[in-house]
Amino acid sequence: MSSKLLFESSTTDGGLGTRRRTTTRSTLFAFCSLVAGLTLFACNYYVSTPTIDNSSRIQHIPFNAEHILSQCASLKATVGPPESFSSRNVSDRFEPGTNSTLIRNANIWTGARNGTETVLGDVLLENGIVRSIGYIPDDLVVKAHNLTVVDAGGAWLTPGLVDLHSHVGLISAPFMKFEVNSPNGPILPWLRSIDGLHTHDEAFELAIAGGVTTVQVLPGSSNAIGGQAFMVKLRKTRERSPTSMLLEPPHQLNGSEPDSDEPLRWRHLKQACGENLDKYGTRMDSMWAFRSAYDTARNIMRDQDDYCAKAEAGLWNELSGKDYPGSLQWEALVDVLRGRVKIANHCYEEVDIDDIARLSNEFQFHIASIHHASEAWLIPGVLKRMFGGPPAVAVFASNHRYKRESYRGSEFGPRVLADNGIAVVMKSDHPVINSRHLIYEAQQAHYYGLPSHLALASVTSTPAHAAGMTHRIGSLVEGVDADVVLWDSHPLQLGATPRQVWIDGIPQLTNPSSPSSILVGKPKSFKNAQDIPRVPNWDRERKEAIQHEGLPPLGPKKSEKGPILLKNVRQVWVREERGLKERWSARPGQDGGAVVLQGGSITCVGKEEWCLTTLSEDDLKKRIVADLHGGSVGPAFLTFGSPLGIDEIDSEPSTGNGPLHNPFVKDVPKIVGDPAGLIRASDALQFQTRNALIAHRGGVSYATSSFGKVNILMGSQSPIFGLAATFRTGAAHALDTNAIVKEITALHISIGHAAPLNFGSEPVSVGTQIAAFRRLLLDAEDSDTDTGTWFQNAAMGSVPLVIQVNSADVMATLIKLKADVEEQRGSHMRWVFAGASEAHLLAHEIAQAKIGVILTSPRPFPGPWDSRRILAGPPITNDTAISVLMRNGVTVALGAQEAWQPVHTRFDAGWIAREADCRISEEQTYELVTTNLEKLLDMEGWFGEDGDLVVYDGGSPFDFESKIIAVASPRRGVVELF
Repeated sequence: MSSKLLFESSTTDGGLGTRRRTTTRSTLFAFCSLVAGLTLFACNYYVSTPTIDNSSRIQHIPFNAEHILSQCASLKATVGPPESFSSRNVSDRFEPGTNSTLIRNANIWTGARNGTETVLGDVLLENGIVRSIGYIPDDLVVKAHNLTVVDAGGAWLTPGLVDLHSHVGLISAPFMKFEVNSPNGPILPWLRSIDGLHTHDEAFELAIAGGVTTVQVLPGSSNAIGGQAFMVKLRKTRERSPTSMLLEPPHQLNGSEPDSDEPLRWRHLKQACGENLDKYGTRMDSMWAFRSAYDTARNIMRDQDDYCAKAEAGLWNELSGKDYPGSLQWEALVDVLRGRVKIANHCYEEVDIDDIARLSNEFQFHIASIHHASEAWLIPGVLKRMFGGPPAVAVFASNHRYKRESYRGSEFGPRVLADNGIAVVMKSDHPVINSRHLIYEAQQAHYYGLPSHLALASVTSTPAHAAGMTHRIGSLVEGVDADVVLWDSHPLQLGATPRQVWIDGIPQLTNPSSPSSILVGKPKSFKNAQDIPRVPNWDRERKEAIQHEGLPPLGPKKSEKGPILLKNVRQVWVREERGLKERWSARPGQDGGAVVLQGGSITCVGKEEWCLTTLSEDDLKKRIVADLHGGSVGPAFLTFGSPLGIDEIDSEPSTGNGPLHNPFVKDVPKIVGDPAGLIRASDALQFQTRNALIAHRGGVSYATSSFGKVNILMGSQSPIFGLAATFRTGAAHALDTNAIVKEITALHISIGHAAPLNFGSEPVSVGTQIAAFRRLLLDAEDSDTDTGTWFQNAAMGSVPLVIQVNSADVMATLIKLKADVEEQRGSHMRWVFAGASEAHLLAHEIAQAKIGVILTSPRPFPGPWDSRRILAGPPITNDTAISVLMRNGVTVALGAQEAWQPVHTRFDAGWIAREADCRISEEQTYELVTTNLEKLLDMEGWFGEDGDLVVYDGGSPFDFESKIIAVASPRRGVVELF
């Protein structure tokens, strides 16, 4: 490379800002003088030193010696920001014309002092950086150009959220092209995620709306070394290119060389281990692939060091005819061994984490972060013996048990890791969890015991540190990038939503009501909205989880017939024959009341002294007393839509029902004796699965399940999901009391375009599906078959027909089909649209057709094509799908897609209520997960006054302050105490 390219000022434009790398004339002169001096010294030494064969000591200096020495000098370069970085006055990402912004009167969580520092004051954003925090002198304000002033009104201000594990842009919404995994071998360090980053991914806008400003875009996990990752700012630049969205891209990206006066930039790499690599062999094969690759890199590194030792010693003759030992394929792994790469390592189980620990010590490189890490919380000692110290651990809050590797994952994992001095990162693995809801992962971690400062740090400063980017993102100190989020409530409160997000000082949100206003929406109005939520104590449960290595017993500690006296109760809701009723509520300033549970039923509600008079002398002596600390009692929830009770581990075939026959693709075996292979969920129910028991402990006593397994990426194996059954989640077995509540609850089918991924099934056209179902509803099959019987029952309205459908166009066709069938048969069918991502577009028509809706994804995402036209909700839109449906008179309820989700049904309902901010009453919130589902599934009266009751300590069912301590079952005559 010529000296002109090495030393001339360079300018790179592309939305990344302008970089000027200028070496002063004195530096150039000194360097050239040094090279010339060394050359002269070497020549004089070898020519003048007497030897037996003087000609052999004359060194023939190659013409590119200067470049070789430059390459060798770069091997000693350090990594990190320049010393002058914190004093910069303008960001390299600054967009000319951007206004300065002064945010006044904010509660500022800075991220400093391990996340414990908060400041009440102002923040000045200027030239793409945080210029000043706290008290800001008037002279700085006066000098600020084109100043916009924002009054925070005491609301919380945080750094932009950092998602350390995302595939945004690689799996681009709506899903059609998947760029994450390569089929070309287990070791691929030369691949780059930036090469597949689609800038039209609709997830960018949604993630920003959740306060996420920076993500690490990782290759997938189907390769041991999947390729190089990149830190990406989510705002779209003027250039609109992927390259212009990168944060501090390494110089190797465009073939340039770093300024010799400045440190290098961090590179990032994705590694994986465990089950995902099965197509390349066993774990033993994977670890050999790692060792072989790193041995290759180590040999190249040693060759480079030997080569440079000779070059720097002037031994040019020994290098004659030899090129610098570089390798375009392996240079990323060589940089790993030189300590220049932050590795993100997908790894679940103890065996895998131990493997990687040994690998890191054998080849002496540091792992920056371990991802997923379902069992990391059980082996902190292994993490601590990794080379260079323990990695950060990036985990889900509650998404566990979806495959064998994640079976021992625990909601208490983040707290256990923190207690052992391990840095905790909450991540999305977008689109597994929509990156927009990264803050919800931190909220759940806090709910289950992670201290609030570490919970906020887990999505800001901690991932920034793991990525080597603390000088730019993850905290609010002077000189960092101007990535800031202003929240409508404390960010750890359920439903917290940004009112504005700044990236590089540029506001990203537009007010849907008033485009001229810088802030969106208004502060949340519920009590203590700006306070850190007071969460329950989980010490006992956490110790049990550790003791049982992630699989603690999930049954009740004991079951009591009573009497049980509940004291300090703020509210009591009950089911009655006609629906829900608030039976007791303490007025503001009034002491809480008392509830007596006997034989699983409520026998008294009111003042404690009144209730005590209802007990016999013997009952008074043996009563159990529990103080609810302002808690509540309410009806147990019902869930619909997930394979709860059908599978133990979703992606482990040996633990589930098995594949469905798809009659659209292949004839059902004759032995079944039914043309559509219509089967009953009640025949395949599994009891005491961990997901079902955890749901029961979460207040979900009842579940309606079928064989339709649908998630954000994959569709079901057949459009006919079978006959759904309703069962009790806490039952011991199918013969237990009230174990199967309703053997046939609904006929469940699916209609829609092909799912993004269809493993093991062929897609069937929408027209074919509708034609077949029209035929079945009009008596096409003999009533002697299950198919004929149940489709006729559905056509006559004697059993609900639940249709899994998301597309508004398909719904419109189905509404016409319903009218046609009803006219021909003179019937009224009970139809329910489940999933229903685009139902808001036809809310009026759905209401007129008397069709109900179950939203199985309460927080929508435009993943599959059929779901692309979502109503995003605040802060992007004022309305939500639920508010539009309810306003049009549609009976709407909440469901779930995956078996790990029902445990947080109460938080899903609470989120909806807070998103509506007082427009949905508490009764309506309850109805979303109780009586509305019962109406839609024709189960009114099936629970009634004998339905289970849930006892909450500390608060309402729909907030983070409460903890479930008991489930009362009148039908079984017991109270289960947890």
